[in-house]
Parts: sequence; structure tokens; C-alpha cells
Amino acid sequence: QVQLVESGGGLVQAGGSLRLSCVDSERTFSLSLMGWYRQAPGNQREMVAEITADGSTTYADPVKGRFTVSGDVKKNTIYLQISSLKPEDTAVYYCTANRRFRLCSQCSPIENTYWGQGTQVTVSS
Repeated sequence: QVQLVESGGGLVQAGGSLRLSCVDSERTFSLSLMGWYRQAPGNQREMVAEITADGSTTYADPVKGRFTVSGDVKKNTIYLQISSLKPEDTAVYYCTANRRFRLCSQCSPIENTYWGQGTQVTVSS
């Protein structure tokens, strides 16, 4: 199975930085993509940043230039460096991972998505 464990959240003042970590503690399967989502109270969960197994990254517009996703998806471990934090960055940050596989060589690919429990990031003004 895939068991995602996040760490690194906390309380920080506006303008500060944090580094979040996510590791798949089971490391049973190869993953195709890992990423970070966040959910603020009353809001829907939104994508923050993603990184593929070949190292390609994608960022949501509100975090471009301030957040950096890194790590090695092939080693089932990623990080999120978050800088220049703003109060509106306050949310629970979730790690996510995709596993893409086929049951047979002729079968269509199947993609499973896994989620961590989340880590709280609170930014004070």
C-alpha cells in the first residue's frame, strides 16, 4: 500500500518560511507523481504543487515564486519549501501520490490516488 506521512507544519509569522516533508512509509509501489494540496476552512481543497517521477513540476498561480516542490518521486519522498508566507496561506497541507499501473500488458492503465493525513500551517499577520 501507500502510506503518506507529512511533517513540518506549524505556526509562523507572515514573511517567514517552512519546509514540509512527505514520505511514503510503505514504499511498496512505484509512484508516477507526488504533490501538495491545501484546504483552508470553508474552502475546497486546491492543488499547490506537483512533481512527476521525471522531475517535472507544476505550481498553482498563487504560490509561484514562493513555493518550491522538490524531492525524488522514485524514492517516494518529496518536500515543499514555502517562503514569504502570507496569512492566506493558512491551511491544512496534504501530500498526495499517484500510482499508475496495468493489470496486464494489453490492459488500460489504472491510476490510484493516495492522500496523507495533512499538516497544519498557520501564518500570523
